[in-house]
Amino acid sequence: MTKISRRLLRKSLDQRLAQLRPVAQLAAKPPLGWIRSIRQSLGMTAAQLAERMGVTQPRIIALERAEAEGAVTLKSLKRAAEALNCRLVYTFVPNEPLEQVVRNRARVVAGERLAGVEHSMRLENQATSSEAQEERLQEASDQLAANAHGSLWAKRA
Repeated sequence: MTKISRRLLRKSLDQRLAQLRPVAQLAAKPPLGWIRSIRQSLGMTAAQLAERMGVTQPRIIALERAEAEGAVTLKSLKRAAEALNCRLVYTFVPNEPLEQVVRNRARVVAGERLAGVEHSMRLENQATSSEAQEERLQEASDQLAANAHGSLWAKRA
């Protein structure tokens, strides 16, 4: 994938995901889980849901417990949602725009790369002003963000 298409993909995803950020807080899983909460609000017993799903009542109890603990599969959630006349919605909602995530990471990596150079220059009594250092950091991070690829996320950049 080229750097232009990566950037366009991030921009497109950022636009779509921005609409979900306000909803993400509302969509937080209830303490007992969605399956049990919706089942109970419908007045449906675990045995009735089990019948609708073609499983046993103890399996529903185990499924509800697994969901509450965060150990349920998407396949099981989808089956339960369909049996409850619901739709499973699965997504990631980044805490900040993807472009900002890339820019933040690029700044960290650029800072790590430039730190060695700045250290050497100080040892040689050639230290530069903090404004010049900031300008170099900004230029390096802009370049890294523009060319974002896998090495930006390596442990040692």
